[in-house]
Amino acid sequence: MERKEFLRNIGAGAAFALVYPCLNGCSKDSAETGLPVPTGIDITIDLDSQEGGALQNNGGFILKEFVVVAKNLEGEYVAASQICSHQQTEEVRFITEDGGIYRCATHGARFDQNGNPLNSITPNPLKIFNTELNDRMLRVFE
Repeated sequence: MERKEFLRNIGAGAAFALVYPCLNGCSKDSAETGLPVPTGIDITIDLDSQEGGALQNNGGFILKEFVVVAKNLEGEYVAASQICSHQQTEEVRFITEDGGIYRCATHGARFDQNGNPLNSITPNPLKIFNTELNDRMLRVFE
């Protein structure tokens, strides 16, 4: 085997070894091994407590029981699954970009406040929860 052929073969093998785990990680099958989307949610948050402190300001959010609870830029309370609909990682957060959206830090999936995908990372919507404010108690539920 000539040197050029050897290097070409080694290069292709090395490239395959580097790329294969990424391709495998982005396959549909890997989504089945992620965290489950939260169900049966019925959470109460005292907005005057230390826990509710981050919800005092528009754009603030907290994480509780795999749910992202946020006070959007209009001052309304919204809630979504912390588990991304792309590959079920727990990296969804509320960010103030584009008027307030949910973003997953794992692969960059972005969702509007209704859970609709905003980019091509995933066609799957993000699970959204209901919110209800009674005095200073915020309820998040299905």
